[in-house]
Amino acid sequence: MTIASSLPLDSGQSLPSVTIAYQSYGALNADKSNAVLICHALTGDQYVASDHPATGKPGWWARMVGPGKPIDTDRFHVICANVLGSCMGSSGPATPDAATGAPLGMAFPVITIADMVRAQAMLLDQLGIERLHAVVGGSMGGMQALAWAAAYPERIASAVVIASAARHSAQNIAFHEVGRQAIMADPDWQDGQYYASARAPTKGLAVARMAAHITYLSEEGLTEKFGRRLQARDIKSFGFDADFQVESYLRHQGLAFTDRFDANAYLYITRAMDYFDLADPHDGRLSGAFSAAKDVRFTLVSFDTDWLYPTAESRRIVQALQSVGASASFVELSAPFGHDSFLLDVPALDRIVAGALGGGF
Repeated sequence: MTIASSLPLDSGQSLPSVTIAYQSYGALNADKSNAVLICHALTGDQYVASDHPATGKPGWWARMVGPGKPIDTDRFHVICANVLGSCMGSSGPATPDAATGAPLGMAFPVITIADMVRAQAMLLDQLGIERLHAVVGGSMGGMQALAWAAAYPERIASAVVIASAARHSAQNIAFHEVGRQAIMADPDWQDGQYYASARAPTKGLAVARMAAHITYLSEEGLTEKFGRRLQARDIKSFGFDADFQVESYLRHQGLAFTDRFDANAYLYITRAMDYFDLADPHDGRLSGAFSAAKDVRFTLVSFDTDWLYPTAESRRIVQALQSVGASASFVELSAPFGHDSFLLDVPALDRIVAGALGGGF
């Protein structure tokens, strides 16, 4: 959907109009009170419960969203919008310049998580949805859910925040910078103006994805799945092919990613995550971000093997919520999958999400 209204950005710039690509599932009831907004993570998209058009794979949270599932589309009208700055139909660096028709590339303004949420709010305005039953998100999606509670507490009844944080740590920023430098060091990046070229920075993007993917896993999970087992050979090659299974796995993840994601979009979204710090506008007091969110019900979930957004980050949010009298429930779940646990088969998470939305599972 293209919205003709101007979108002001945290950078001081603005977009004269904004396009937001979204998917919806389930029927909106008569009083429009059953809408649930799902916010996706860094490399996610709007195809939360439907097959991806580029890969043909099931939606990234198809196990969670659908008829009779924890986020039950027989009960809820589920909306998932592709974030601002991404590459699956929403306004971003691949958007054509109104004057020249050429993709904007690096002329697209730098965005923030708050900008993404403003764009989502504009979409809901266009859809005639004034208030959400819930906003749900994991990882960067959780950041958006928190930003919703901070910016539009009157528009949401509950927020479900999974494997997330209220700010990006120095370690998180460092990993993102490695990925961005891998992309920008690729000679095919061409200062971001590669769209009309036969060359694109796929090698740099693949390396960025490989580095990031390591942070989504756990040492326990990697050891159990791969250990030091060799890949399709009995002895070491004493060369630089993928001798180990884990090397082959990471290379596959990197290359597959380049088929569905844009390198410039990766730069913009990781930068938006790095800038995220809900406490910053409130003199470093996280409680200040939630001072108007006392009527929002919060559910927070962390995982014991997640070292990207560890449990301490969720506890910090809970403490800030409790200090302003907001209703907040929190649980740390045990799962071997690391940060990616929110996307994988963790039955306890299913029960928590269903319960947070007022249903049973």
